[in-house]
Amino acid sequence: MNHSQWKTRRTRQLLGEQVEESPEMAAFRREMRYARVFGQALYDRRTALGLSEAEVARRAGMTEEDIECIEGAGTVPTLPLLEKLAVALEAELDIHVVPGTDSELRFQAPAA
Repeated sequence: MNHSQWKTRRTRQLLGEQVEESPEMAAFRREMRYARVFGQALYDRRTALGLSEAEVARRAGMTEEDIECIEGAGTVPTLPLLEKLAVALEAELDIHVVPGTDSELRFQAPAA
């Protein structure tokens, strides 16, 4: 098969074709979704506060490159990292996970 005959997984699904995926690939896709949601949540809270990447990095004891990597979906979140960033962003962290759907992660202002 040459590359012009390849179809993406999404294209095959839309065409009604059966799409089998290895457990490893499913785990990789899930981690990439978590990384994307994590990066967007960090970006949203940082910009809402008017903070630069450098300032968030300073507050969290990280480098600016670390923050850039997270916002670019290059880092899968861990609980210690989430806690460190919640402190740096003066925020509470809301995580909503429902298996089989998109997860949500939001840094938000603490309840009064």
